[in-house]
Amino acid sequence: MPDPSAHLESLAGAIERVTFFNEENGFAVLKLKVKGHREPVTVLGSLPCVSAGEWLTAEGRWERDREHGLQFKAERLASSPPTSREGIARYLGSGLVKGVGPVCAQKLVAKFGEKILEVIEHESARIEDVDGIGPTRRRRIKQAWVEGKAVREIMVFLHSHGVSTSRAVRIHKTYGDDAIARVQRDPYALARDIHGIGFKTADAIAQRVGIALDSLQRASAGLRHVLLEATHQGHCALPIEALTEAAGKLLLVDDRVVQTALQRSLDAGEIVRESIGGHDLIFLPALKRAEETIAAKLKALAAAPPTLPCTDLAAGIADFEQSSGKQLAPSQRAALEEALRRRVLVLTGGPGVGKTTLVNAILHVLRHPASGIRHPASALSPPSSALRHPASGIRHPASALRPPPPSPRILLCAPTGRAARRLSESTGQPAATIHRLLEAQAGGRFGRNDSRPLDCDLLVVDETSMVDVTLMSHLLRALPDGANLLLVGDVDQLPSVGPGSVLRDVIGSGAVPVVRLTEVFRQAAQSRIIASAHRINAGLLPEPGAKDAPSDFYFIERDDPERTTATLLEMVQRRIPAKFGLDPIRDIQVLCPMHRGSLGVRELNVRLQAALNPARAGQPAVERFGWQFRTGDKVIQTENNYDKAVFNGDIGLVSGVDPVEQELRVRFDEREAVYDFGELDQLALAYAITIHKAQGSEFPAVVLPVAMQHYLLLQRNLLYTGVTRGQRLVVLLGEARALATAVRNHQVAARWGGLRHRLHP
Repeated sequence: MPDPSAHLESLAGAIERVTFFNEENGFAVLKLKVKGHREPVTVLGSLPCVSAGEWLTAEGRWERDREHGLQFKAERLASSPPTSREGIARYLGSGLVKGVGPVCAQKLVAKFGEKILEVIEHESARIEDVDGIGPTRRRRIKQAWVEGKAVREIMVFLHSHGVSTSRAVRIHKTYGDDAIARVQRDPYALARDIHGIGFKTADAIAQRVGIALDSLQRASAGLRHVLLEATHQGHCALPIEALTEAAGKLLLVDDRVVQTALQRSLDAGEIVRESIGGHDLIFLPALKRAEETIAAKLKALAAAPPTLPCTDLAAGIADFEQSSGKQLAPSQRAALEEALRRRVLVLTGGPGVGKTTLVNAILHVLRHPASGIRHPASALSPPSSALRHPASGIRHPASALRPPPPSPRILLCAPTGRAARRLSESTGQPAATIHRLLEAQAGGRFGRNDSRPLDCDLLVVDETSMVDVTLMSHLLRALPDGANLLLVGDVDQLPSVGPGSVLRDVIGSGAVPVVRLTEVFRQAAQSRIIASAHRINAGLLPEPGAKDAPSDFYFIERDDPERTTATLLEMVQRRIPAKFGLDPIRDIQVLCPMHRGSLGVRELNVRLQAALNPARAGQPAVERFGWQFRTGDKVIQTENNYDKAVFNGDIGLVSGVDPVEQELRVRFDEREAVYDFGELDQLALAYAITIHKAQGSEFPAVVLPVAMQHYLLLQRNLLYTGVTRGQRLVVLLGEARALATAVRNHQVAARWGGLRHRLHP
């Protein structure tokens, strides 16, 4: 049989330019300076990592491309560090080492010649002799060189096992210098620990390092993976039958292997089994503990007497109404009384029903003792303890000289930065995100907990519908003994992105007192956004507005996706900014039901970026993980990063891209976060985001495409949540039948878990 390699040609030379490199699959287009060729040779092939200046050897064949001409298509590529001065300078200045650009690289090579790479690695103090490099910069260059070598080793390891190399930076940051050894010991840890690496990728490595397809290690990892994936669908647990069936489909092994691995995982405490509501459920232990913490704390609060000061409600309400200029409705008065005589209360209702006004009234009554807070009778001394005032001779009871008790300590919080800022603006009081309130730390820990509780007498939590089981358990652990709790939220909105349906389960359990406001007040009812939201929630189509009359809510019918996209771009780029004076990037938010499709998040982000922030000559940009990021882009954080204090759903603007330092800066409200290029899998473009990601946020204007291509996610609560995100303007755009389908579909997907069962009295 002929040797296929017999017809392969060999080529070698210095890489002059990396024209293209895909970190996901290693495919590269390179310009190679080859002896005997006047012009640089175009080489196509695959390799784990590459930098300009490296020496490349290639085996392959010459091919002629219609558009690009003669190219060398390599079947095998190998690169090595350069040896010539010119190659080393290009190598160092290519972005290989953070902090070293082309100018700095030329200076280093001019000073140390071909030995510069050895100097950086073994005698880095010497590079301080180069103009512009002091101790701090020298240390950064040395650290970047060491980290770069480790990351490249991981890249080569991953590439040799047939998997993407784009997560190498994240793997090194997570596991350190022991990364390769750890991955070889337990490849499945990658799927648990590294964002963006799934079970299939980890499994591919496992097969190559010799883990058998029917091994219990693989089956146990598969079971944990199925449970972890279920949390991304909102579940805290899965029925045992559903778990084993899904694991069997994933692993493609005999059912006996799955059952044996299940029992082994149960015996080891890696998963937990519990019978709830006639179902045998399997939990990840942390989620079961979170549910138990929430249930125990809320049941204890519901059974305890309130600790807030007694109040003269009539006087307190009168003072609030006079100072705010707002009259409380009878339902709000009753709710206010309920809030002050309960240790824990849930306040729910849709837009325009007065939740914010009621919260303000509660805060006013508690913060202003003069408005009617009465001291308990026990605080008064008997008349016999009267004292004579030395100057006037007037006798006063001793209690009259005592200062009134201090106002209760009140803390306000919400799940997202936008929701916290809105809560602060509406109440005039400081409000924080839950993560900031709990003093989130690296590794997912919190500075505030049961051993170091919050300093408050009343904790108010807004937008509770989007708080998941894990975060709520941490929050309740940090609630001090004796404190009161007010949970505020709209139960008809989407449940949390994370596991559980906390607000829905708390209300449905009957274990905690609930006030549901339903009366839409006259001023709010004048908003077509609010009126339309309530109609949608009632299963009715929004009413069409008067033709040519000013409005804050529109439905623009378009019968196909291409026309819908064209109209959407026109609306965001020109029509809405011109008519309403809004900034198309900062003020207008496109919300989509799903990621995929021509009217999904991914495609619309590409189109909107090109329209609103097009690439410009000389503008720094970086392309990573399927996105190109430029200065001025709107981006969203896609996971919690406790080190940067930036959390899932935070939206910001790219304020700078530095190719030399390999850093991207993002401005989130009042703070700036810095990302290494290898961390950019935590960011995505945010010109368009999913409705789920928009929970807890409001935007001046919302544009929401509705199309039959979104059929699987056309649901009433999804549409209702999207509409209620708009403050000044909401535009629905698309097919009338898609809108009708969403309004009719009131099915809420069940989430497996045990919180409601645990809360039952």
